[in-house]
Amino acid sequence: MSPVPRTPPRLLTLTLLTALSALTLNMVLPSLPSMARDLAARESVTALAVSGYMLASAGFQLVLGPLSDRFGRRPIMLGALTIFSVASLGCMVAQDVAVLLACRVMQAVVVAGTVVSSAVIRDRFSATESAAKLSVIATAMAAAPMLGPMLGGLLDVTLGWRSVFALYAGLGGALLVLAWVDMGETRAPGRPPPKWRDWLDLLRSARYWSYVLCTAFSVGAFFVFVTGVPYVGAATWGLSPAEVGVGVGSITSGFLIGAAISARQARRLGMGVLLLSGRAVSVTGMAVALAVFAAGVSHPLALFGLTVFVGLGNGLTLPTSNAGTMSVRPALAGTAAGLSGALSLALGAVLSTLTAVVVERSATPVALLTLLMGCTLLSLVAALVAIRLERGASPGVG
Repeated sequence: MSPVPRTPPRLLTLTLLTALSALTLNMVLPSLPSMARDLAARESVTALAVSGYMLASAGFQLVLGPLSDRFGRRPIMLGALTIFSVASLGCMVAQDVAVLLACRVMQAVVVAGTVVSSAVIRDRFSATESAAKLSVIATAMAAAPMLGPMLGGLLDVTLGWRSVFALYAGLGGALLVLAWVDMGETRAPGRPPPKWRDWLDLLRSARYWSYVLCTAFSVGAFFVFVTGVPYVGAATWGLSPAEVGVGVGSITSGFLIGAAISARQARRLGMGVLLLSGRAVSVTGMAVALAVFAAGVSHPLALFGLTVFVGLGNGLTLPTSNAGTMSVRPALAGTAAGLSGALSLALGAVLSTLTAVVVERSATPVALLTLLMGCTLLSLVAALVAIRLERGASPGVG
């Protein structure tokens, strides 16, 4: 057996762990009809493989973050990968939809890849350096959801839906081996375990919540867009699902560009500049889009071309806001990352529901853009509060 590594994990390892976490959510999407047919279940039931997974992800983030602060990053990550691999095999061999869904919920433990990787980065680097490193990892969070459904659809057509879960199990096993040999513990040795008072201090911190809300409403804009644009595209311009899918890529492309800029410029510009510029880019883009459509211009290229700026702004902002959440109390980086991620998912679910209600009544570009503007404005307000509180806590930060 290999000795326990003493060096911190490579950035590539952390990126792959994050990518698996993102990939597990939606690679199964094209297989939902096949699963329903083979297991003699309603499609509304097999759809729980997505919604149930998201709810479980939020719950696991709330638990895994504090556990990694108490017991260390390495054991939590190894344990999560082991459970994920076994659960994936359970999904692969399931002959009953209830067994499939139970194993699918347990797969959500792989969200540790996101939580623990973020905490590892903050363990090793300053807040500004963490923002730069998280920008690199953020590319995996953007690229994996784009590639996942395409790969899942190909596997479903050629080998059947069970092959998707076989791939999950294989990837989980491979990353378990990689984490075992590469992931040394980064939580400071000898650091006493957190106490309830430490967690309460974090939850009482206005600075922490300003970063969390900035993150949550920035991510919320993405949920609003992907929920509303299929309805608006079909009702306004008669776009097919494939055409809408291409358009959705606009916001992801913008995110990749923004994250690349953050990775290169975080050290030079500082956290405050990136945080504020990202929010300003998103708000300006949505203001221009509303003005364009209010003036009578109505074309899908105008919508998708201007919502690129929401993605661009998120790519600039999110690595910095995530680094900020973990910098309020660095000893609780796992807790801070887990709570922030869980709240972002919860708010995303609320905003998705609100968007569906709004576009059902008025499936117009202006209605969708108004919701997007609301999210970007609220995230801008939170960013301004975070910058003000950060400067008050540490003069010259940013």
